[in-house]
Amino acid sequence: MKTVSATLLSLMITAGTALAAGGGAEGEGLSLLATFFIAFGILIVLFQFVPGIMLLVGMLKGAFSASGKKAQETGGDK
Repeated sequence: MKTVSATLLSLMITAGTALAAGGGAEGEGLSLLATFFIAFGILIVLFQFVPGIMLLVGMLKGAFSASGKKAQETGGDK
């Protein structure tokens, strides 16, 4: 009797796991329109990155050249 109940219990556990995982392996994926939308968003970010870097370099040049001009005008850098 113990063998029969152990066999039935193992079959029910295995069947329950198999039924619960029936549709889990399938993936829907992205549609073509969703892929284009994500790519468009990435392009916007990349095209805004270049002017941002140029602006940062310009600000740094201006900050450091202004301090150099002040030092020369006051005669502190001889």
